[in-house]
Amino acid sequence: MPTQAKQQNTSISGFEPYQAVKGEEYMGKPMRAHFTKILNKWKQDLMQEVDRTVDHMKDEAANFPDPADRASQEEEFSLELRARDRERKLIKKIDKTLQLIEDEEYGWCESCGVEIGVKRLEARPTADMCVDCKTLAEIKEKQVGK
Repeated sequence: MPTQAKQQNTSISGFEPYQAVKGEEYMGKPMRAHFTKILNKWKQDLMQEVDRTVDHMKDEAANFPDPADRASQEEEFSLELRARDRERKLIKKIDKTLQLIEDEEYGWCESCGVEIGVKRLEARPTADMCVDCKTLAEIKEKQVGK
């Protein structure tokens, strides 16, 4: 039974949620190390997926005589490449976030300057706005988009 409880407390990325020590400074050295590990693991997983895609495309590339088969394969490759492009952008964002941690500027909202919060950062380690500012930004985006 304890293993089930432990699994429920484990975050998606396989890391235990950060347990702050009473009186611990927000974004002190241990907290920054925690997020550095999460971000590096996430980046490593994305890079492995890129390698798998390249290998898959090399192995699966074929010149089908049937135009429908060829079109299906091209569509599959197109979708894979689009996903990898989004992941490439995410890797850049992870690198930017790792630099913020190194510069000790990570964890504060770039809009209003308040703490983003550990739970939000564990859910979205690349978050650069607090929930309130992000919500307002999304509302403004919807209004302008209409």
